[in-house]
Amino acid sequence: MKKFCFFTALTLVISFQAGAQQITRFAVVDISKVYTTFFKDSRAVREWEERSARFQSDIEKRTKEIENLQSQRAQAELQGESDKANRLGNEIYKKSEALKDWHKIQSAQLVEQKNKLSQSDKFYEQINSEMRLVAESEGFTMVLNLNDNKGILWYSPSCDITDKLIQSLQAKARR
Repeated sequence: MKKFCFFTALTLVISFQAGAQQITRFAVVDISKVYTTFFKDSRAVREWEERSARFQSDIEKRTKEIENLQSQRAQAELQGESDKANRLGNEIYKKSEALKDWHKIQSAQLVEQKNKLSQSDKFYEQINSEMRLVAESEGFTMVLNLNDNKGILWYSPSCDITDKLIQSLQAKARR
């Protein structure tokens, strides 16, 4: 009888220890994808997209101006007009440098604007609330952001809950 009680107690202790050890399951989410997919219809995102389109249009316009000057310079060189070719060469250089500087500044401003959009409190409150529900329903205990965590070297697509999160957010938005 003592042996039976001892083994029963030992079995219970081992069972409780095994039950207490919960396996941590990680999920990953691409917050940028969630943002661009779910919030693309918002006014702020439309403004960012319009600004981005204007930026691309301006790049094309300025690049075309430089190409026209290069064509004029080549024509001047063929006609032996070295003064005109040199003047055009200087203008091409100035416009090319100005384009590089302008591109760097505009790109940084677009990135900053997009980051502000995706880091708003309202956005994260909604995402976090829905992410918790999706992750818990899938049995995950921790969710990592694919965009911010440089430590993720590999992950199985089965732990990516990005699309499920987007679907859940869209379903709630329709209600």
